[in-house]
Amino acid sequence: MAFELRQQLKLSQQLIMTPQLQMAIKLLQMSRLELMETINQELEENPALEEIQEVSTDDPSADKSATEASDNFAEKEITIEDKIRDDIDWSNYLEEYNSPGKISFETERKDAINYDSFTTRKETLNEHLLWQLLMTSPTDEEQRIGSLIIGNLNNDGYLETPIEELVRLSGAPAETVEHILNRMQTFDPIGVCARDLKECLHIQLQHLNINDPIVIEILENHLNHIENKNYKAVSRALKISIEETIAAVDIIKSLEPRPGRQFSEEQTQYIYPDIFVYKFEDDFVITLNDDGMPKLRINSFYKKSIESNNKIPENTRDYIQEKMRSATWLIKSIHQRQKTIYKVMESIVKFQRDFFEHGISYLKPMVLRDVAQDIGMHESTISRVTTNKYAYTPQGIFELKYFFNSPIKRIHGGAVASASVQDKIRQMILSEDPKKPYSDDKISAMLKDLNINIARRTVAKYREMLGVLPSNKRKQV
Repeated sequence: MAFELRQQLKLSQQLIMTPQLQMAIKLLQMSRLELMETINQELEENPALEEIQEVSTDDPSADKSATEASDNFAEKEITIEDKIRDDIDWSNYLEEYNSPGKISFETERKDAINYDSFTTRKETLNEHLLWQLLMTSPTDEEQRIGSLIIGNLNNDGYLETPIEELVRLSGAPAETVEHILNRMQTFDPIGVCARDLKECLHIQLQHLNINDPIVIEILENHLNHIENKNYKAVSRALKISIEETIAAVDIIKSLEPRPGRQFSEEQTQYIYPDIFVYKFEDDFVITLNDDGMPKLRINSFYKKSIESNNKIPENTRDYIQEKMRSATWLIKSIHQRQKTIYKVMESIVKFQRDFFEHGISYLKPMVLRDVAQDIGMHESTISRVTTNKYAYTPQGIFELKYFFNSPIKRIHGGAVASASVQDKIRQMILSEDPKKPYSDDKISAMLKDLNINIARRTVAKYREMLGVLPSNKRKQV
């Protein structure tokens, strides 16, 4: 087989991802907190970029500094022709830039009160139990075994490691480990250090001095029926009345199945809207949320240094120009991002005006293509813009993705948004008789009466998305 070399001409088009264009795309898909973190990081690393602390209305040069910097220090690749095109499909280029990253920075207003400065740190379950263990004046061996038990508790306060493994790790006799464990099961919160749910509930009953044989029998052999609210099966098995069964179940329901719940280390994540939508008279006003967002400009010292005729070493001049170009593109990209978000929200308000007027039940089916065609951008751009962006509306706070819903066909023509169907299901469940909750089949039939044709399995899927239990578990006796 012979090999030979050939030359051939090939004409092709491809998008060159310059660093400036990569920055613009990356900023476009960031959430508000991620953007603020990026800006503050750039402020630390780029000496040519600074934050405007106070803007004087009598000094127009302060407001125009960013624009002047763009005109004076942008080289050939930083021109008006190189701004972000709205019709480009970024889907092939954004994958490596689509990592949301870890959000660990939050900017506050200078005059805001920092409540974290005078609030105490929440005590953990391990610290609470170790404090109680030390209060019992344990020996060195007991403290070592107790610390080992505490270290093997899960977030709910259950001991997940078998006693045999604790014996092997501690090197202590099994009787000693059992003794320390029994002592620690009396610690606060009651039920902690239990090995399973039954033991946890039994510990709490002993602490409350409840020795009712019916309650104990239900705990031992009929927890599965209680979970399914099959009280009649429990009554038949124990040969007691339904009233006695319900009374015993009420006692069990008053116990805490997760003793470590109050020491949960999960922190509340607050949502800061990127945009506000207010109703003013008969129209809706859209306002971007700039609260806490640093206002940027080019450092005047470096700007004058480059403009002056002072002799500056070539490498120093190149460094300053590079930092100024980076700062200029960051300012431009932020303005482009805010402008794009505003245009997308304006289009959403136009399509979903009934929702903003009346609520979720009036949400219309809408896909990314509708907004993309309306504002002349590509669908992938709309997808990135609406991800992790939130809007404050007269109906509440919603992610921009929420307004895009797949259509569900009506029986007699037309379509309805899937979110509106979920809201109807939620309203039906809220208005049902607790003693006779609606089954999925019944809800499906009721929706057909409202000209909405969906199958029972679709109702079950939407019900699970709403976090609602099946009818047999919602039933109250």
